[in-house]
Amino acid sequence: MTLTLVTGGTGHLGRDVVDRLVRDGRRVRVFARSPGMRSDVEWAAGDLATGAGLREALRDVDTVINAATHSPIARRGGVRPIDFFRSPSAVDVEGTERLLSLCGEAGIRHFLHVSIVGLDQATLPYARVKLAGERLVRTSALSWSIVRAMPFYYLLDKLLSGLVWLPVWPVPTTLFDPVATSDVADHVLACAFDGQRGARAEIGGPEALDLVAIVRQYRDARRLHRKILPVGLSEAKARGMGLVISQGARGRLRWEDWLQRNYPGLRSAA
Repeated sequence: MTLTLVTGGTGHLGRDVVDRLVRDGRRVRVFARSPGMRSDVEWAAGDLATGAGLREALRDVDTVINAATHSPIARRGGVRPIDFFRSPSAVDVEGTERLLSLCGEAGIRHFLHVSIVGLDQATLPYARVKLAGERLVRTSALSWSIVRAMPFYYLLDKLLSGLVWLPVWPVPTTLFDPVATSDVADHVLACAFDGQRGARAEIGGPEALDLVAIVRQYRDARRLHRKILPVGLSEAKARGMGLVISQGARGRLRWEDWLQRNYPGLRSAA
């Protein structure tokens, strides 16, 4: 049976990818700084940022799903001034370059890289770092695939939770279609094993909503009493912030349904 290595396998998307690989009866090895508790996968301890343990992790591997990334905004759940000037590249650029090189030495048959929709026009430093890593994959001699996904619901939830202390929430008026990690994981697995290669269909949520409506649904799910202040935003600025609408595959789980799962009070209130 072939072996699949998942980098970033302990993150939100990575866990969903690993769950589906195990469900489908595939052998799975998870590359992580600290091995987890689950016993239905193999664990390979190491660090993509330094390369520690990576060569050993690739031994006997057939397919690599690279879901690892380092987004300071996602980790802390908020934006700081420094995020508009620089973003660390040790994982997404240097780590990706190192991983690609070692995959070539190991004879990996398929390298699938998870990226983000709209990178070509986004201006934030993290987006530029992600784009640099993606370009390394595109120019690699490996047999590769790239799946671009819209920002995840959990990240949107995390960012909005950082606004709860504000009595008024300024929100751009622009369309946006974030997506559930579960839907992205389904799409990633389909692309990993269907025999096709190259840039695959990007994936977003099942519906494009005005960001004001997205935030309003979140506010109501949390039963918060906050005023939402719509703020006009040009299309160019929206694209620069990554506020775009995906063109490709669509997930199934709506934002409202995701909120109901994570904030059951919304259902009872309805």
